Amino acid sequence: MPGLPPVEQMPEPLLIAEVRDEFGVIQVVEMGAYRFLEFGEAIEQSCVYMPDPSWLEYDYTRAMLLGALCHEQPESALFLGLGAGNLTQACLKFLPLDDVEVIELRPDVPRLAMQYMALADDPRLTIRIGDALELLGTAEQTDLLFVDLYTDVGPASGHLAWKFLQDCQERLNPGGWLIINQWASNDGKPLGAALLRGLFHRHYWEIPVKEGNVVLLVPADLEQELDVALLRQRNEALAPLLGYSLESLTKDLRPAS
Repeated sequence: MPGLPPVEQMPEPLLIAEVRDEFGVIQVVEMGAYRFLEFGEAIEQSCVYMPDPSWLEYDYTRAMLLGALCHEQPESALFLGLGAGNLTQACLKFLPLDDVEVIELRPDVPRLAMQYMALADDPRLTIRIGDALELLGTAEQTDLLFVDLYTDVGPASGHLAWKFLQDCQERLNPGGWLIINQWASNDGKPLGAALLRGLFHRHYWEIPVKEGNVVLLVPADLEQELDVALLRQRNEALAPLLGYSLESLTKDLRPAS
């Protein structure tokens, strides 16, 4: 089973691609069987295990996949922010999706992901280039909406923008789920906790992860509940295909703090 080796056993990093755009530097760095997408001064954005690009190495991506399992039969997904695309690939591989759209700010990100990080050109996948805050209104309604908008200095403004996050929730189909990779504050609560509690009426769930983030699971409306027992059943059925279990993350699920 893959897993990043201890630091002392890691091979020397090898820079295999670098581009500069109006937002800064993007690098692809290789270390053994892993490739990393990095922004700015070695700020790691994504990790891909090249023998299996749908393998999710980090807990925050696994927590976001767990959030997707809240929906019994998702047919559509919208990703705001691509990174190297391995969460997108995992969802395409393990969920019954027919239509997946990605909105990515930087044109070189999907190009590098396809050229160097094994992002597949799946016929169900459409990638649009532009600012998610501007293009969200042109996206189709969706069953799953993932927000993971990060730069080399932290989360983009959308992670704390009331109207944008409200629009994300309203973009969901009935029964849909909004899944947000949010930074954690020093107290372990998500960044902007007071705003989030007010916006979503405390009706969401959190998964704290070891990378220091908190993944938020927000239902489409206040009548929609999270069935943890059913979530565990879906995880148990999927675990043999994934090669790992999401049970430890399920145990960490908590109501909005």
